Amino acid sequence: MLRSTTILTVRRGKDVALGGDGQVTLGDTVIKHSAKKIRKIHQNSVLIGFAGTAADGLTLFEKLEKKLDQYRHLQRAAHELVQDWRGDRVLRRVEALMIAADAEASYLISGNGDLIIPDDGVLAIGSGGSIALAAARALLQQTELSPAEIVTEALKITSQICIYTNDTIELIDLSE
Repeated sequence: MLRSTTILTVRRGKDVALGGDGQVTLGDTVIKHSAKKIRKIHQNSVLIGFAGTAADGLTLFEKLEKKLDQYRHLQRAAHELVQDWRGDRVLRRVEALMIAADAEASYLISGNGDLIIPDDGVLAIGSGGSIALAAARALLQQTELSPAEIVTEALKITSQICIYTNDTIELIDLSE
């Protein structure tokens, strides 16, 4: 289990939001409260976030961005990144997971070869991932909140339960 952070994405119709907390831990010590683990890339049309070691997460950001420049389509770029990740001896040691989302779909990307598209538009990774996933699904089903509001509320709930997640939440979105 990655003891890292929590990254969450929620999709409702054409609107999608991605958020993450800012906590950085080293062992059982909080080192930083406001790290940036999410960003927009590819002319602000793709949202990405990582959970895991910072250097590995940034490496994945760069590699996905290069694949997007090459293929110009998130699904194909993500597929090619997974292929590289599985086949490269150095990349296989990367200790991070990534979520990427565009206007069409959201993807969980891992070095195990996983390229997962959720059935309900909700994905979460990191230490608080299962808590954030449950909170977001409940809010999505039981409220009319926007994806951005759901991500914020679900991450706040997660920060109250998971010691590796804090309430310094960063949020980005794509909406019509």
